[in-house]
Amino acid sequence: MTHRRNFLKAAGIGLAVASVPKLAGASVSRAVSSKSDFNFNLGVASYSLRNFSQEEALNMTLRCGINRITFKSMHLPLDSDNETIKKAVALCRKKGVTLYGGGVIYMKEKKEVDQAFEYAKTAGMEMIIGVPNHELLDYVEEKVKDYNIKLAIHNHGPGDKLYPSAESAYDKIKDRDKRMGLCIDIGHTKRINRDPEQDLKDFFDRVFDIHIKDVTKAASDGKTCIIGRGVIDFSSFLKAVDKSGYKGTLALEYEADGDDPLPGMMESFGYIKGVMRMM
Repeated sequence: MTHRRNFLKAAGIGLAVASVPKLAGASVSRAVSSKSDFNFNLGVASYSLRNFSQEEALNMTLRCGINRITFKSMHLPLDSDNETIKKAVALCRKKGVTLYGGGVIYMKEKKEVDQAFEYAKTAGMEMIIGVPNHELLDYVEEKVKDYNIKLAIHNHGPGDKLYPSAESAYDKIKDRDKRMGLCIDIGHTKRINRDPEQDLKDFFDRVFDIHIKDVTKAASDGKTCIIGRGVIDFSSFLKAVDKSGYKGTLALEYEADGDDPLPGMMESFGYIKGVMRMM
């Protein structure tokens, strides 16, 4: 009971941090953790906010106490001209949000690969979270070398014929340029009845990004839910992430409640920060 009370108190601190504007840009480790520091950051995959404008998505991200984001195409279209992209980047900077990547970006033709890398270059993104067709991987590798931009392949679980698991992507890129890696989606990993923690350990040398979400069951019909209400053991997973020395981002991709995602996002971040407070 004492442990549970401590956890609930810590989770409450996390929720408070997520909801107080003055703390919105604060470092999670400084604000809520008993540890001196964490190597990883928290972020938002903007698909979570797909029914809102670019500026609304940035404001809602800040309300969660988060200042890192990847833009999905509804927030910055892939065919945007240079001026549009630069305006988006300027807005992110004005609000104090780091636009570190774009995605998920699907690449079924060479022209889509070209577009993705030019888009990322213009926006100054660190990486593309992408899903390139298998036959394009040689071409994608050329672009990774030319542009010096990382590619993180995203797994989509049951029904995904290209990359259902992190392993299926890892097998395709493990002998390629070191800037080709993975964005492990732990929710889709769980839905295919794999262990996200084990995949992190097994493929760690190529893990560039992690999408966090909780799901209702470890099966194909599992649905996204608020973190802490599903079947993923986030305490164990976060400890594994910390122990691994991972230096990337844990980006919340909250797929539920498209018209009103903020309460679920804030509760999810509150839970994560509560777990971190207990570590």
